Amino acid sequence: MKQALAKERKPFYKGLFFQIMLSIAAGILVGRLWPSVGIALKPLGDGFIKLIKMIISPLVFGVVVVGIAKIGNIKTIGRIGGKTLLYFEIITTLALIIGMITANLSSPGTGMHVDPSTLKVSDIDAQTKGSKLPSEAQFFLNMIPDSAVAAFANNTMLQVLLVSCLFGFAVVHVGGRTSEVILGFLEHFNKVMFQIIGYIMKLTTIATFGAMAFAVSQYGVNMLLSFGKLFAAMTIACLVFLLVLAVIMRVFLGLSLWRLIRYVREEIMFAFATGSSEAIMPQLMDKLERAGCDRAVVGLVVPTGYSFNLDGASIYLSLALVFLAQATGIELGIGDQLVMLGILLLTSKGMAGIPGSAFVALSATAAATGSIPVAAVALMLAPDRFMGNYRTTVNIIGYAVAAFVVAKWENLLDTGRAEKVLKGDIPFEPQRPAVETSA
Repeated sequence: MKQALAKERKPFYKGLFFQIMLSIAAGILVGRLWPSVGIALKPLGDGFIKLIKMIISPLVFGVVVVGIAKIGNIKTIGRIGGKTLLYFEIITTLALIIGMITANLSSPGTGMHVDPSTLKVSDIDAQTKGSKLPSEAQFFLNMIPDSAVAAFANNTMLQVLLVSCLFGFAVVHVGGRTSEVILGFLEHFNKVMFQIIGYIMKLTTIATFGAMAFAVSQYGVNMLLSFGKLFAAMTIACLVFLLVLAVIMRVFLGLSLWRLIRYVREEIMFAFATGSSEAIMPQLMDKLERAGCDRAVVGLVVPTGYSFNLDGASIYLSLALVFLAQATGIELGIGDQLVMLGILLLTSKGMAGIPGSAFVALSATAAATGSIPVAAVALMLAPDRFMGNYRTTVNIIGYAVAAFVVAKWENLLDTGRAEKVLKGDIPFEPQRPAVETSA
């Protein structure tokens, strides 16, 4: 059996991971040597991300409705949702604490002696486009679309998820022949959607090359060097957080985080190069389902995670705020940092779908604490693009772990299959079209 699988495996240079890594290296080279060319290549990455985004909403709708209908028990779905939100709250709190502790121990901003009066608040406004974090009431109201069509037209994930859940509940309640017809149609619809994703994914290496070339051309290598201590602190914080996830995977699931990372490595590297986690959502959902996670769990956990489980963003926010205090010479006591942590627990949940969300959350938290000048947030304008790569990478790993944890928690994880898939005994194959012709 193993010999047969070995024969089926492609040479490493034909694998998507190798091609993405090669594209990243080529993009860095072009961006460094020919900056004007790198800037001109920006549409390659942007175009790919738009292609993926146009398909996300209908795909999430199909996956969630089919998943709910397959389970057929609304109480079970509600329990999955409750456990998902509880897990997200615990894990993002840990991420915030890890970022804060790392910043205190490594002191990346100490000695910079930045005068906040020399920084321009207008630069922050330009980055955020005047966006504000919604209040708690407004956040929940924003989950309700003006119309079902508007949710899909605006590609607002929480709104799409709400419509999908309501539709799925209705299918379960109606039952009978009507539900069978709708379910059959949506199962074929999902196969067609994944086939379209397959077409788009063939452009991954080109998009990666263009995105990385633009990033290096726009921000340069010198910026990376000037904020070296901050990047080092972020790297350490992310590694510590991944160690926490590894312990959770091993103790709760008996699975290896390293093998999970290897399994989704193409999605991780593409998101790192482009700074977009949305672009890999369809492929990630497909892989998690193939690895033994129940379709309903994947359909609920992953889209919800894009709004509530921003692990990388949480690490970034707490670390960046302590960094800004150090850079401007402000002493933050334990009490001050506990207050900051409490504020971040709220502001970090309202970031999804907001232009310049990291800066909006940073500015809102700094203003709420009253100790860090809002103008100091402008210091993060330079390193934020590459810090965004850290955020998306950790976010994606967080989504994958969350799906496994919730599935196991609800006894909806095929652990045997998961172990074989993560070991590579069962190779991943993208979903096939609804109808295939035989030779």
